[in-house]
Amino acid sequence: MLARRLTTLDVLSGGRLRVGLGQGWSQDEFDASGASMKNRSRRGDEFLQVLHAIWKTDPAEFEGKYFRLPKSIIQPKPVQKPHPPIYLAAFSPRALNRIATLGDGWNPVAIPADGMKQMWEGVKGMAKEAGRDPNELEIVVRANLTITPEPISENRGIFSGSFGQIGDDIRACREIGATGVHFDPVFSPEGASVDGYLKVAEKMRELAG
Repeated sequence: MLARRLTTLDVLSGGRLRVGLGQGWSQDEFDASGASMKNRSRRGDEFLQVLHAIWKTDPAEFEGKYFRLPKSIIQPKPVQKPHPPIYLAAFSPRALNRIATLGDGWNPVAIPADGMKQMWEGVKGMAKEAGRDPNELEIVVRANLTITPEPISENRGIFSGSFGQIGDDIRACREIGATGVHFDPVFSPEGASVDGYLKVAEKMRELAG
């Protein structure tokens, strides 16, 4: 169902869809959905393989430990070939390896620029070991904004503080090779209203240049 819904979005947008996925971390979310956190990493590996099978083959078929897809004709296929790019949120070594072997890019959040640089070099190394071209992988950083009137002098997290400090963070992401930054203002007071959200978005566009 998810593969078909994403395909619909890709078709309706003329091939502009980017897919961001994560394993989840909150026990409450797993309880609410009736899922288990146990073996979520291995399930995630198979889940991506099922998406690939549906998007790239016809008839599509998959037989795994956690997922089974009987031989099926599934149409339409995505506009983007071989499929819409998949960006994975990841922190642990195993999750980073999933990017290197099955993903198309990394969607990090709340990691300082120097930490992202080190982790990204590790991902590219694992991709090379897996026989993939590391240069085909991308970073699209998620920026949870916390905007303050004055600069933050101590214990500042990335994308928090004054507009000047956030501008520095944008430049730091560009220096480590990020192809994009996804700004989310909902953690700032300005993001509580539509007008405020749009004003922050416009300001971020100016800062990104």
